[in-house]
Amino acid sequence: MLEEVLENLKPQSGEYFVDGTLGGAGYTLALAKAVGPSGRILAIDLDETAIENAQELIAGNKIKNIVLVQDNFRSLTEIVHKNFGVDVQLDGVVLDLGLSSVQVDEASRGFSFLKTAPLSLAFDKRETKDAAYLVNNLSERDLLKILNVYGEEQFAFRIVKNIIEARKVKEIETTTELADIVSRSVPAAVRRKKIHPATKTFQALRLAVNQELESLELVLPQAIKLLKPGGRLAVVSFHSLEDRIVKNFLRDQAKTCICGPEVMICNCHHEPVITIITKKALIPSFTEAQANPRARSAKLRVAQKN
Repeated sequence: MLEEVLENLKPQSGEYFVDGTLGGAGYTLALAKAVGPSGRILAIDLDETAIENAQELIAGNKIKNIVLVQDNFRSLTEIVHKNFGVDVQLDGVVLDLGLSSVQVDEASRGFSFLKTAPLSLAFDKRETKDAAYLVNNLSERDLLKILNVYGEEQFAFRIVKNIIEARKVKEIETTTELADIVSRSVPAAVRRKKIHPATKTFQALRLAVNQELESLELVLPQAIKLLKPGGRLAVVSFHSLEDRIVKNFLRDQAKTCICGPEVMICNCHHEPVITIITKKALIPSFTEAQANPRARSAKLRVAQKN
């Protein structure tokens, strides 16, 4: 949703932006061009491959106004202060919470269950408590919680039961091993559907391994605080739980009253922190969804600091 993000962030020459999810560097490069040599872009990613790929692109295009940082965006304030200074006020922040094509296509990362690979699902290659660790070591109760909460998986109980039985025989080490276990755990009618039956399980484990929802809850208030008045936050989510967190956070920040329900007449004099720009989440155009099926579930929400 690059066009929609740029249209809503409205980058201008000399402005300062943060791309909290570098990925394939699409947003970063577009913002860098828009703000020009007098502006600055700080791009963050946990994935060292994303950083390395972006370094090559930047060097090849001789771009001078981008700073790359390998870190978790949950530490946004610290990262911004270290690289831009403690007094900086940002003109905008963008967070695209989806997987990059590089991560999905790099088989060794384990993000695709259609290719046999080590069962990792970690953005940070240094992570030791990856998906393999979780499926082989967590209790039945904890695995059920992950699949139910993060995956909203209808057949979580059956899937977890079969994972527990399988790991008694040998550790579950690869993506296809886990995908096969999930497939055996669901009814035949589900296996015949267009969407692979392991999709929700892998998504749930990825969210758990990388603590994505917890990081999102931590970064949103930091992003708003770092923005200057008139600065904008744009968040692209791909999961209903992510979108719910973003939607509820923005709604709370935009409230004109924070009095309790027992108060009949408002006396809090609360001033809303933001104005919500997108009253309803924006979704990809038909053309983009056709060209990139991975973008179909994307939802963009934008807010402006008051």
